[in-house]
Amino acid sequence: MEQFNSNARKTEKGITGLETAIILIAFVIVASVFAYVVLSAGLFSSQKAKEAVNSGLQSTMATVEIRGNIVAHMVGAEVQDISFCVGVPAAGSPVDFTPASANATDNRTQLVVVSYSDAQNYLPSVNWSIERLSWGNDDYLLDPNELFQMTIYMPSSGNISIGAYDSFSLEIKPPDGPVLTVERTIPSRISQYVNLH
Repeated sequence: MEQFNSNARKTEKGITGLETAIILIAFVIVASVFAYVVLSAGLFSSQKAKEAVNSGLQSTMATVEIRGNIVAHMVGAEVQDISFCVGVPAAGSPVDFTPASANATDNRTQLVVVSYSDAQNYLPSVNWSIERLSWGNDDYLLDPNELFQMTIYMPSSGNISIGAYDSFSLEIKPPDGPVLTVERTIPSRISQYVNLH
């Protein structure tokens, strides 16, 4: 009987070792599944971060900048329109300046929106036009090697008139990229064309 008990003890040690091996294998499997989940989440978040960075770069590269002077055309003592040249930085992306008149056949609105504000008024959209000053191609995309003259027409309603000492703000909002803000004050001495420094 003692021999049977000693064999049983040895057999129990084998079973205990087998149970321990199964438990360890289960821990390894659970750990590998957990590691897979962590790696997948990390890859997903890094992909999302990459998309966010690329989106930020695209919007930064679509920047419009003023090149040269800003000139106000005065009729009497009031501003009728404001003109300035716009361009895109050398490493920038083209900006679509298709005017509303070119979109008349497909009922689209202007892609670039210009808003006006002063101390008493805010207009979310005012009329504007462009003229090509450098000819890269015949489309309305402002490419890095092109220059457009943009003319903003002041509203002709009775409430809004800009004259000497008046301050105003224009926001040029391209379809993509940051907003270009122009803030100026009309000087006291005015002529037909006033350079707004």
